[in-house]
Amino acid sequence: MTEVKARVGDFDRTGLIGVIQNLYAASKDNQAFLHARFALGDDELKPYKATIDRWLWPDMFKNQDTSVAKAKKAISDYKKAIGQPECLAELMVYYCERAAGFSDDIGLQDEGYFDALVRMFEQALKAIDALPMDRRPAMTARLDAVRQISNNFGYGVGDDMDYLLAEYRFDGGSR
Repeated sequence: MTEVKARVGDFDRTGLIGVIQNLYAASKDNQAFLHARFALGDDELKPYKATIDRWLWPDMFKNQDTSVAKAKKAISDYKKAIGQPECLAELMVYYCERAAGFSDDIGLQDEGYFDALVRMFEQALKAIDALPMDRRPAMTARLDAVRQISNNFGYGVGDDMDYLLAEYRFDGGSR
């Protein structure tokens, strides 16, 4: 990284713009990163949500599979791009909604998938807890809906979520 920083320092404005143009053209991930970083477009979260959706609610008729790692990477990528707390919380809650919805829709019985869902549920609660008070109720209600759906899964998923939701108080602080 030090070598890259040193080389970038040698570029003039036109050269840097050219590098950014090349990076933008190189991949959709780079495009999503730059759109998020510079707040471009109508919905900076759209590509990240599309990735989460693809990997947590795949098209079973096309023999697509799930990938918790690839869905979580979308959140990590957004965090590297800009990491606005409210948007991070939104992506985490969205992850939980999609994972629980898919599990409920097809009757998924995958303990690893459920473990990842519970971990993201807890991360979402932590992210919500860091938001201003007026932003918490709507997201908490969405997680409560996830918790209710998850009570149907077994593996202690609903119980874990019950415990986590009870652990957080959104009336002035956590725990």
